[in-house]
Amino acid sequence: MMQRIQKITPCLWFDGHAEAAARFYTGIFPNSKIGQLSYYSEEGQEIHGQQPGSVLTVAFELDGQTFTGLNGGPLFQFTEAISFQVNCETQDEVDHYWEQLSESGPKEAQQCGWLKDQFGVSWQIVPVILPKLLSDPDPVKAQRVMKAMMGMKKLDIEVLKRAYAG
Repeated sequence: MMQRIQKITPCLWFDGHAEAAARFYTGIFPNSKIGQLSYYSEEGQEIHGQQPGSVLTVAFELDGQTFTGLNGGPLFQFTEAISFQVNCETQDEVDHYWEQLSESGPKEAQQCGWLKDQFGVSWQIVPVILPKLLSDPDPVKAQRVMKAMMGMKKLDIEVLKRAYAG
């Protein structure tokens, strides 16, 4: 049986830290692994400016989702315009991903379940119940949840449920 190739693979541009980032992420998410690495050669060095033999790309999987890390240099940086949403069933999951991903990341980037990790990548650590609470047909309930969420850094499922209940 042939393995299906994932149609869309996010490629993350790093300034020399692609392999370290991949190792960091695969240590956090279950069912994760480092795949193939490729290396810069002398060919094209006048364009890429990277040291021959240094890591060009690293393929990795996070819980079955494939990614590519590219060491492209300092030209481009991550912004909050792109983030990865981690859907969590329990508060223990929320706590785990929040603590691990936010470690060494900027505290000022933490708001409403969003954080930046030490590599500048933005993540949303989201309880799976949140969209249901925010989209309730009763606008008063949904507004209470929104107000509670806006006052949080790491999301707290019980506080969100209490806000929903009134």
